[in-house]
Amino acid sequence: MKPLTRSLSMWTALAVGLVFAQNSMARELPDFTQLVEDAAPGVVNISTTRTAESYRTPFGNFGGQDVPEIFRHFFGDRFPVPPGGGHTEELQSLGSGFVIDEDGYIMTNAHVVDGADEITVRLNDRRDLKAELVGEDKKTDVAVLKVNARDLPTLKLGDSEDLKVGEWVAAIGSPFGFDHSVTAGIISAINRTLPRDAYVPFIQTDVAINPGNSGGPLFNLDGEVVGINSQIFTRSGGFMGLSFAIPINVAMDVADQLRTEGHVTRGWLGVMIQPVSRDLAESFGMDKPEGALIADLDPEGPAAKDGLKAGDIVLSVNGEAVDRSSSLPRLIGQVKPDQDVELKVMRDGKTLTQTVTVGDWPDELSGGDSSGHGGQTSPARLGVAVQSLSDDELERYGVDAGVLVADVDPRGVAAESGIRPGDIIVSVDQQAVESGRQLSEIVSKLPSDRAVPVRIYRDGSSLFVALRLGDE
Repeated sequence: MKPLTRSLSMWTALAVGLVFAQNSMARELPDFTQLVEDAAPGVVNISTTRTAESYRTPFGNFGGQDVPEIFRHFFGDRFPVPPGGGHTEELQSLGSGFVIDEDGYIMTNAHVVDGADEITVRLNDRRDLKAELVGEDKKTDVAVLKVNARDLPTLKLGDSEDLKVGEWVAAIGSPFGFDHSVTAGIISAINRTLPRDAYVPFIQTDVAINPGNSGGPLFNLDGEVVGINSQIFTRSGGFMGLSFAIPINVAMDVADQLRTEGHVTRGWLGVMIQPVSRDLAESFGMDKPEGALIADLDPEGPAAKDGLKAGDIVLSVNGEAVDRSSSLPRLIGQVKPDQDVELKVMRDGKTLTQTVTVGDWPDELSGGDSSGHGGQTSPARLGVAVQSLSDDELERYGVDAGVLVADVDPRGVAAESGIRPGDIIVSVDQQAVESGRQLSEIVSKLPSDRAVPVRIYRDGSSLFVALRLGDE
């Protein structure tokens, strides 16, 4: 019986240990009850209405941008309206926001109120107030509203620069219209750059965010707002574990400008950039891929006027490293127009420092032989057939020199590098190309043991590709 007793004692001790461990873990998990109690009064629900054109057709009812892609393929944006088929309807949307000033200023996302004819803010005490749009900045997706009220409960603002990956955060908002829903999670990453959002270093979290949460606050454990919930990555339309928030430091800078100036100013270099791949890094003599490669410049832009060139690689801005090309627009955007920035640049294998006076972002931005098309040259080593361009053609394309790629050998090194028919080869290994014969001469002297940069012009844009020649 003694062995059995000893065995039971051992299992009892193990069970007690597991319970103790579970209790310890439970005590370590954050408790958000006080945070929610303190912060909830400053969180608001936002609803909007707008009038849109709708179409009744035999294929269904479509409104505005909801016209199916197959119809857009044939009709574009001018969808034909059958007789009596067009009518207007009132569309509604929901979002969230929070009070930043007791005199009635409220922050939300620009996309929540975009195109709204009427904006209604519902406070925590169930008051519904009409709001006016003070200003919006679509590049950062920030908007400021104003309601006619005083002594509103405001939220404490934190410092998003202090955030660390892995720390707990919570969100309060109105997903699918369910007011003041609370969700929590951790910060998954910081300084995320998303497509078409080059000016925002997003906070990535696994906090459950759904439609209706947009514009609501993201809190740290001290109950301070550290971000504005803005976007989700989803294939289903709902939460999939990837949520993105605008850092509060970025949002408040925008909000302050909207309140005082009515618009936002941000720095502008006037360059077109691309990432530095491993092959491109090698072709430029770099030890590792980093920085932002300048593929083209606005000839009237600040960068061109202050001496930057196509092929320069920007490595840092005022001492802050440009680890990825996507970091450059954000860093420059934070600089006020007419201020100087010190850029560390790699050019022709050497590092230099260039001072540029940053400009103001424009309101509207878009992104040899003289025998014309008389003949084609085929640099065999490159695997392309090219034809020279007349002066008129060079002017039309907006390039000083170059040859048009008429055909590409699908098995050649040019095709492997991404060169396509219709491209204009402007330079190879930093040497300008003015004719097919010159291209052949340059290519014949290229090394086969390393990649070299090739600058091309494609579809109105300039970019670099890395060309690696094999042994002949």
